[in-house]
Amino acid sequence: MTLGKLVDGLLGRGYTVNLFRPRQSRDERPRVNGHFAEQLFAGMQVPIYRELRFGFPATRGLYKAWQQQPPDAVYIATEGPLGWSAVNAAEKLGIPTLSGFHTNFHTYSRHYRLRLLEPLILGYLRKLHRRTGCTLVPTAALAAQLRDQAFGCVAVLQRGVDTGLFNPQRRDDSLRRTWGAGPDQPVCLYVGRIAAEKNILTAVTAFRAIQAQTPDARLVLVGDGPLRATLARDNPDFVFCGMRCGEDLARHYASGDQFLFPSRTETFGNVVTEAMASGLAVTAYSLAAAGEHIRDGDTGALATGEYEQAFVERALTLSLDTDRLRQIGANAAAYAAALGWDGIIDQFIDLLERQIGGHA
Repeated sequence: MTLGKLVDGLLGRGYTVNLFRPRQSRDERPRVNGHFAEQLFAGMQVPIYRELRFGFPATRGLYKAWQQQPPDAVYIATEGPLGWSAVNAAEKLGIPTLSGFHTNFHTYSRHYRLRLLEPLILGYLRKLHRRTGCTLVPTAALAAQLRDQAFGCVAVLQRGVDTGLFNPQRRDDSLRRTWGAGPDQPVCLYVGRIAAEKNILTAVTAFRAIQAQTPDARLVLVGDGPLRATLARDNPDFVFCGMRCGEDLARHYASGDQFLFPSRTETFGNVVTEAMASGLAVTAYSLAAAGEHIRDGDTGALATGEYEQAFVERALTLSLDTDRLRQIGANAAAYAAALGWDGIIDQFIDLLERQIGGHA
């Protein structure tokens, strides 16, 4: 989503954008439209994200493309083999680079019994990002963390939220009825990947605590992932909506009441600001987007530390005060209204131009 917003913003300001990415299906064809063109490369499924694919090494192909038509700058959005190849090709041709740190891949290893690989993955990420002109991150806290870990030049490029799409006006009582919830029946919402690295079982524990006090509460989960089948089997009262996008996703957001987001592995977490813009009271750990944008007790509820009980208690306390829950949701929507993308895209362009000017 972030990359899509950056591409659209660049195109809207008259820039030419070439996007190099893995082919997602055998019959997929590259898109070409005005100042935008794609080039697709071979790849394979990401083992823990089977709906996504990473690109194989392609230094030769990128070198050839950029030798024929040199770009002013290259932005490396992912750190896989294709991203590494982009750094190689850009170095050989003397093209300035920026990179984005979007995912804490090294911490994901803790959730898939691969903890021993964490320092190796971190070392790989550090080496790749140090080879680029600067690494862009979405929060000041993450910037400080990467500087401490010797990632070299790090700059903050925040993320916006599309308030034209995500807003409280999209609340839909007919959708709530399909969930088995009346207009005044409390609905807890989770949006995201249904997977271990999202710490989703803490959301389940928090909801059960809420349900013990408010028996008619409902938990609605939007998204998919490896834990969905197990959760559905063990919790037949949960509502699973699968993957949603666009206005359909916005309706799902706005039709909830309290947003439970227990992840501790996010570099940002776009769902937090989308939920805020939709008028939901968010309960989250004081990390990433939540730590950056939520004022505890005013625009959401923050759990400090990393213990499950802290999250459960904040979610439960908020759920028991209906009037406060609604006021916090309204405050969150008012706050998120100022988080537009235009200024962020202008900042991205400024960062690109600095790299171009410094490189020259």
